[in-house]
Amino acid sequence: MFTHPADDPDHPDYRGPGSWAPLPGITTEIDRWCRTLRDLEQADNAWEAQTRIRALEELASATAAAQAREAVVFHTHRQREDAANDVPTREQGKYAGNEIALAKRVSPSTGRKFLSTSKAVINDLPHTYEALAAGSISEAKARIIADETAWLTPEERLFVDEELKDRASVAGSRRLRTEARSLAANVSSDNAHERAEAASTGRHVSLQALNNGMAQLSATLPLQQAVAAYENLEAAAAERKLDGLDFDRTRNQLMADVLVERLTGQGSASDVPTEVHVVMEAESLFSDGQVPAWIPSYGPLPVKTARNFLAANQARTFIRRMFTSPDTGQLVGMDSRRRTFGGLLRRMVVFRDDLCRTPWCDAPIRHADHVAPVAGGGETTWSNASGLCAACNYAKEHPGWKHKATVDDLTVSTPTGEEYETATPPFVTKFGDLKRDQPTRDHPSRGQPNRRKPGNDDGDEEPPAGETADDILDFPDRSPAEELFEDLILRDTG
Repeated sequence: MFTHPADDPDHPDYRGPGSWAPLPGITTEIDRWCRTLRDLEQADNAWEAQTRIRALEELASATAAAQAREAVVFHTHRQREDAANDVPTREQGKYAGNEIALAKRVSPSTGRKFLSTSKAVINDLPHTYEALAAGSISEAKARIIADETAWLTPEERLFVDEELKDRASVAGSRRLRTEARSLAANVSSDNAHERAEAASTGRHVSLQALNNGMAQLSATLPLQQAVAAYENLEAAAAERKLDGLDFDRTRNQLMADVLVERLTGQGSASDVPTEVHVVMEAESLFSDGQVPAWIPSYGPLPVKTARNFLAANQARTFIRRMFTSPDTGQLVGMDSRRRTFGGLLRRMVVFRDDLCRTPWCDAPIRHADHVAPVAGGGETTWSNASGLCAACNYAKEHPGWKHKATVDDLTVSTPTGEEYETATPPFVTKFGDLKRDQPTRDHPSRGQPNRRKPGNDDGDEEPPAGETADDILDFPDRSPAEELFEDLILRDTG
């Protein structure tokens, strides 16, 4: 939820109930156009519909150009205000992209990328900006030119921009990217080695969850290293084929399995010895429940796939029962006597928030943060905890930013006084999460198979319990199915 200062009765700009749009100026005109488009009657024929599509595309491009211009202006204002507040020079305007992200309702990294692209288009690519503002090219094409020239000097960018001014509107996106990349390489061929050395500092590994219980593991490496790694995997797969060890798997499947085995040190790709947490409802684990399992920070796993994974895996498996509120579906918490969030409490914060808690941020959780700082009297409690990515946690400490939180929601205030609120998600996403006034079954607990390294100590925190006596739920003893399953696990794992 978004709250503008003009909607706050205590704010000097308050003008009565309503949204930001009634404020005088251009926002009133924008709001009027939005209402016109929302209420637009459908076209009477194909020609009119196509004409509208073209006109709306030009409007979208002009809007993108105006938004880019405003982003650059906002960054300038933020730098000046930070300077006036004695913020160190290197920190001035540093988190303007985070504020822009909240205004655009996107992740902080997307907001920072948008600001970077906007500055390039406005300051270094005048022909690209003019074409975008005129509706001759799309925002996607402007982004392509900015991305492919990102490593050039401003003078080199101007040269490429001049060369592409007549091509951008007629070339397809793929062709435009190729031409921009070629021109960029041509104009800066003298320092190609230095650029390659600088680019190698950006090598990294990333993981993206896909549909149907799959994921994509990617590595960005220097070209020669990537080729060597790929050819090594290819040779290993070919060797297994020649030895007659694998007839059922394709070459690509073998390469993927060899990659997993070499990275984890396990004998088979299906045996995962490292720590993986799988969240499941008790009904889905022990019976025929259909609610998907959940891998925290990554997403859903088909319930049958999860059951088979737990039953067939040769690695040690541990079960920890986790409890949720029957009203909200949120994880019931615990507190710690420590100054920092660690052990089981930190793990539960990660389970509860799943991804960075900042509105629209999809980054993995890196920090278990005190919403109210310890220096200001904040305690290491369930209600004072937020799972944040590193960037959002650092932005929170910047002058003008403020977080307020309960176990149910988080409110982020920006230096301009705007507020954005996000609710804590249910522990397991399923149908009926919004209809919790009448429980659907007698046992509101959720089983949580927890795979970890043997001997891992969770610390000295107290076992999970509610923060007050009213929050503590009286859960029944284990069901016969749970007892049988746990006996089997103990028997098989020792």
